[in-house]
Amino acid sequence: MQAKASPRVRRIQTISLALMVTAGVVNYVDRATLAVATPLIREDLGLSISDMGLLLSAFLWAYAFAQLPAGALADRLGPRLMLTLGLACWSLGQMLGGAVTSFWTFVGARIVLGVGEAPHFPTCARVSRDWFNIRQRGTATGIWNCASSLGSFVALPLLTLLMVNFGWRSMFVAMGAAGLVLAAAIFLVFRNPREVDLTAEERAFLTEGDAPGAAARVTWADWKRLFGYRTTWGMIMGYFGCIYMTWLYTAWLPGYLELERHFTLQKTGLVGAIPFAFGVVGGVLGGRIVDVLVRRGIDPIRSRKIPMASALVATAACTVVAAVTPSDTLAIACISASLFLVYVCSSSAWAMASVAAPANCTASLGAMQNFGGYIGGALAPTVTGFIVKGTGHFSLAFITGAVIALVAAMGYWFLIREPIPEATLGGRVVGGLRAAE
Repeated sequence: MQAKASPRVRRIQTISLALMVTAGVVNYVDRATLAVATPLIREDLGLSISDMGLLLSAFLWAYAFAQLPAGALADRLGPRLMLTLGLACWSLGQMLGGAVTSFWTFVGARIVLGVGEAPHFPTCARVSRDWFNIRQRGTATGIWNCASSLGSFVALPLLTLLMVNFGWRSMFVAMGAAGLVLAAAIFLVFRNPREVDLTAEERAFLTEGDAPGAAARVTWADWKRLFGYRTTWGMIMGYFGCIYMTWLYTAWLPGYLELERHFTLQKTGLVGAIPFAFGVVGGVLGGRIVDVLVRRGIDPIRSRKIPMASALVATAACTVVAAVTPSDTLAIACISASLFLVYVCSSSAWAMASVAAPANCTASLGAMQNFGGYIGGALAPTVTGFIVKGTGHFSLAFITGAVIALVAAMGYWFLIREPIPEATLGGRVVGGLRAAE
């Protein structure tokens, strides 16, 4: 007989998801402030287009490289503290963005923003592991992961409203202040499992499927040895393709619609939001698919591999059609399908972190995956820009993204074979690239 969640655990799950979704929306709205305010910032600070590109890159590279320590800290300190500290840090970085006076002070503010946002998604993966049964983790992951697309969807109208009425500096400060309030709420409301007096039945429900006697905290040796597994590298490779495709569209969709499809600014603002609405649906559905497959007897690893790899292949196909079709309607439909599919990928990938890693390394493995993803995310805007500059069109840039997605799908499918067992972290590596000493 399968264990069931107690009313208390269900209440904690609901509150946890509400907090993570809200924080995720704020996360993505805060990322968008620079893009929305670009014309006014350039005029106020005298910055060039290339300067703005460097500011975007400053966030992405800081975010990518901060993943590695952020995941280990989330596993060691626990989600409650890391969610609070991360949100407070990125909110302060956002407020600093409203007070900058030069290019280099803005670079510093964007680096603080990137470092602060780095722990968020790996920590959410740890919350899925801590507070949800193995049969629920996919759906939970899909719900909090949809916040990324939902945040992108609401960012343009919300930030434009704030900027038009109060100015771009006040827009930055207001979003930062909202984040600080949310950080305080998370610290006051959220609890780690060890901070709650759980019954034996509740603990059995939450730890079903986990290795017995799992270590409470990750060690440096545990973290380092994760790199010795094919599973880790398959997750890094697959997520590289997923986030490359995500940022291909996130960074360049407005420019594509205006330059390639000759849309007006007003039409771009309206039509450009449509694909991200599909992304919200894909994020939620991706997690749900994972749990349905588990309940039908598919093992937890394959239940993540199947939707992740399949969606990457389908994303590549849709992107190629969008690249070559003369029809604006078909192009928008294919881009909408692509964003739906990449968020299916994203939810499946984050759900993998909750079953592929030992319990004490969930956030660490998720952060390694996210590191690989955001190397792709940092490269996508730059590579696309160079290709468009050289060819005058987006077609080759889209096809390049499709090839990357296909290669990533192959790596994900063939490298990930089994979870990383708890017992081998202190000894022999089973199915890994090498044997641990």
